[in-house]
Amino acid sequence: MVNNHFHALTHRNFRYYWFGQCVSLIGTWMQNIGQSWLVLKLTGSPFLLGLVGTIQFMPVTFFSLFAGLVIDRFPKKAILMVTQTVSMLLAFILSALVFTDKVEYGYILVLAFILGMSNNFDMPTRQSFTIEIVGKDDLMNAIALNSATFNLARIIGPAIGASMMAFLGAGWCFLLNGLSFFAVLFSLTRIQATPYVRPKKPGSGVFSEIKDGFVYIAKDRVLSQTLLLLVVIGVLGFNFNVLIPSFTQSVLHMEEGTYGFLMSCIGAGSLLGALTMSIRSKGGPRMRLILTCSVLISVFLSVIGFTRNLYLTGLALALLGVCNILFSTSCNSTLQIHSKDEYRARVMSIYSLVFTGTTPLGNLFAGSAAEKLGPDGAFILSGILAIIPIVCIILYFRLRKSAAPTQEEATGV
Repeated sequence: MVNNHFHALTHRNFRYYWFGQCVSLIGTWMQNIGQSWLVLKLTGSPFLLGLVGTIQFMPVTFFSLFAGLVIDRFPKKAILMVTQTVSMLLAFILSALVFTDKVEYGYILVLAFILGMSNNFDMPTRQSFTIEIVGKDDLMNAIALNSATFNLARIIGPAIGASMMAFLGAGWCFLLNGLSFFAVLFSLTRIQATPYVRPKKPGSGVFSEIKDGFVYIAKDRVLSQTLLLLVVIGVLGFNFNVLIPSFTQSVLHMEEGTYGFLMSCIGAGSLLGALTMSIRSKGGPRMRLILTCSVLISVFLSVIGFTRNLYLTGLALALLGVCNILFSTSCNSTLQIHSKDEYRARVMSIYSLVFTGTTPLGNLFAGSAAEKLGPDGAFILSGILAIIPIVCIILYFRLRKSAAPTQEEATGV
C-alpha cells in the first residue's frame, strides 16, 4: 500500500519531515481556532477579526518576492529551523498573555505581524524543500500527503481546540501549539539532504532577478494561468477564519462547539481530497482538474450562504474542502514540476504571494462584507465575484492556446 499510494514515505528524509508536520499542524489549527474566537470575544467585530488576518499575511504580500531570493542562497533546512523556532516562541508568548489576563487586541495584532514575517520565509522554503527530499517523481505524492496531514490536523485541531476553549480557556490552545513545534525541530535535525543553493549571477541585482522570475512565468502559459487562478481563489475562496466564526454566531446562533464542528467539516472534505490526490498522484497534475475545481469552489461558496441548517452547512463546507484541496494540491504540483531548478524558489515565492499574500485583501473584504451584509451575504458575494474572473481566465487561455499551441500542453500538465 505504501509503495503504491504513499510512495513518498519510502524516502527516509520525508518520513521524518512528515512526522514533525503531523504533530505540529494539530497545534497550529488549535491556535488558529483559538485566536479567531478570542478576537471575536474581545471585539465582537467581524471586521476587526478580518484585520488580524490582514496584518498576519501582509508581510507575505509585500516581501515574498524578496524571500524567494534569500531562500535560493541558503540551505533550506537552516531557514526552517529559524522560522519554526520563531513561531514556537510567539505561541508561548500569546499563551502567557492569556494566562496572565494581559491579552489585548493590539498585542494580538503585533504577534500576528511577527508571525507573518516568519511565515514569509517559512512557506516558500517548505514548498521548495519538499522536492529536495523526495525528487520530482514523488513530489506530487509528497504534496498530497502533506495536504492530507494538514487537513487531518484541520479536523483534529479544531475539535481539540474547541474543547480546550470550552473547558480550560484559549490559553491552552496556544501553549500546546508552542509545545508541538519541538516535533518539527527534532525532525529537521534528523533530515540529511543535499541542498540546492543557486549561485549569484555576476552583475545581477535584486530587482533584476525578481523581474527575471516574472518574465519566466509570463512566457509560460501553464505557470501564468495557474497563478492567475490562484489569485482569484486566494482572495475570495479561503476566508473561513473570518466568516465561519461570525456565521456560527449570527446565522446559526450557536457557540464554540459548533464552530469547531464546522471547521472540522472543511478538514474532513480536504482530507478526502488529499487522499484522492495521493492515490492518483503518479498520473501527475492536470490543468483540467484545476479549472473544474476553481469553478466548483465559487459555486459552493454561494451555496453555503443560503444554508441555515447545521448539517447542510457542514456538508457544503466538506464539499468545498474537497475542491479546495484538489485545486491547491494540483496548482502546487504544477508549479514545482513545471519550473526549472534555478527558478523554482522564485516561482514558489510568487505562489506564496498570490496564494497566501492575497489573504490580507481577502480577509479585509470578507470582514467588511460580513459587517455590512452578514456572513451569509459575504459567502454569496464571494462566490459570485469569484466565478466572473475564473471564466474570463479560462476563455483567455483557451484562445491563447488555440492561437499558439506549444509543447507544454502536449505534456498534459
